[in-house]
Amino acid sequence: MDSPAHDVLILGGGGAGLRAAIAVAQSAPELRVAVLSKVYPMRSHTVSAEGGAAGVVAKDDSLDEHAYDTISGGDWLCDQDAVESFVRAAPQELTQLEHWGCPWSRDASGHIAVRAFGGMRKMRTWFAADKTGFHLLHTLFQTTLQYDSIHRYDEWFATRLLIDDGRVQGVVAIDASTGRIQAITAHAVILCTGGCGRVFPFTTNANIKNGDGMSLAWRAGAPLKDMEFVQYHPTGLPFTGILITEAARAEGGYLINKDGYRYLQDYDLGTPQLKPVLRSMELGPRDRLSQAFVHEQAKGRTIPSPHGDIVHLDLRHLGEDVINARLPFIRELCLKYQNLDPVTELIPVRPVVHYMMGGVHTNNEGATPLPGLYAAGEVACVSINGANRLGSNSLPELLVFGARAGLAAADYARSAHPPSDHVEAQAADEIRRLHTLLHRKGGRRIADIRVRMQSAMESGAGIFRDAKTLCDAANEIAELQSADVSLDDHSLTFNTEWIAALELSFMLDVAQAIVHSALSREESRGAHQRTDFPARDDSRYLAHTLIYHRHGDAPRVDYLPVTITRWPPGQRVYGR
Repeated sequence: MDSPAHDVLILGGGGAGLRAAIAVAQSAPELRVAVLSKVYPMRSHTVSAEGGAAGVVAKDDSLDEHAYDTISGGDWLCDQDAVESFVRAAPQELTQLEHWGCPWSRDASGHIAVRAFGGMRKMRTWFAADKTGFHLLHTLFQTTLQYDSIHRYDEWFATRLLIDDGRVQGVVAIDASTGRIQAITAHAVILCTGGCGRVFPFTTNANIKNGDGMSLAWRAGAPLKDMEFVQYHPTGLPFTGILITEAARAEGGYLINKDGYRYLQDYDLGTPQLKPVLRSMELGPRDRLSQAFVHEQAKGRTIPSPHGDIVHLDLRHLGEDVINARLPFIRELCLKYQNLDPVTELIPVRPVVHYMMGGVHTNNEGATPLPGLYAAGEVACVSINGANRLGSNSLPELLVFGARAGLAAADYARSAHPPSDHVEAQAADEIRRLHTLLHRKGGRRIADIRVRMQSAMESGAGIFRDAKTLCDAANEIAELQSADVSLDDHSLTFNTEWIAALELSFMLDVAQAIVHSALSREESRGAHQRTDFPARDDSRYLAHTLIYHRHGDAPRVDYLPVTITRWPPGQRVYGR
């Protein structure tokens, strides 16, 4: 087959993808590994992570406490074997990152500085000021440059997984700079493409986060897991959705309503008793803070704005020196995007979609049910996040499971078979499909379909849901999936409209998986709140949702029991 061939192909050049590439290159230098990314790796969304990365380092902390906080914060939907292995590996990965050059902030004694984060009883979040993702991604990218075996396809967009006898054998991808469509074969493929926040209208996610990898795996036959659990972050800027990091509240910021009242004191947030600092209501779990905002809205205590109701985040009492030292990026964002200075002014915020707890179903080593296909990072669901991810667990998750997926994929690739002529036929079929789309006329506008999808998801599958709103959203998504899109640009060089049409089809797949998973789970747990089923129901739903794609028909939903090791399900609190 006349196409580039690699042993391991990684889709996505963010934190998980680069960590996987390093793991392959270090463990198997004889293997040919490639990283295919639709943006230059340093523009991957990992770069926007601000607050920090959780890992046990303080003397008064323990791995068991980190595990318990994660499991309780996930409302007992986390697989506890995965969580236990994760918390053990997280400090090792963060230390390794320091050895590679990551400039972690330090305390006065020179030790790693840690800050409080929502849902955690101890201060265990490592940070690099409030640009943690920026420094983490730089460190990983620079480290990959040491290895000649790592090849990069920058600004390439994968459109289909190639399957041979039930095994994944590569992808078809578009080179955005030329419009050339190319099959790229590999013995193993690792999905590290991130989440899908752009399915919703207000999100902290970059425009590149459209559920590409989730849809690729789903169409190829791999199930998606726990897709109903969509995390809203309580503090996003109202128009752009830009994240105002949880670190702002960890440093002592207040959330206040239109009356200047710290309204969170009126709600049961399950906020932990933080040691050695005092209890802070603003550091409750993200799902409960976002739900509290909706309750304030219903009481008429939020503030109308052109982009929906808001409340205010108050950092003024922290003072200019603290803000400049600990939250310099937050000040920069406020000045540039809101034309205000948090040293002297209030920051308008509202809940915005931030993270998908669900994703492609994998085991603890990143392997999916499809041989040759692996996944790590937000695109995957191991699950360590359960029904609600705790802040600062996502960055170490990228490192821990990116490394594991790289090792597992390398081991698999050593004994894999080369692709057959069947793969070449699939590639030719995909190339024809992509050319047909490129020259299509007379359909609906991409933007119109996208806006309708986002509106349906916000109203039907938002912070609170019920059967009627979910059914309405499901019907709307089904109608939009059947619509043809029209392209005005039929050129090949950097045709962003062509890419946007493909991204839209991926987003509609993910939207369908979210609403059907949410319809099937008739309980309230973590980020999935059903007003028609307000109680948690462990007797029926202490299980992961597995949803399978069925072309031209509604998806099929199954359930997989949660793995319980040491902590039986209990009330969602943060003490034993």
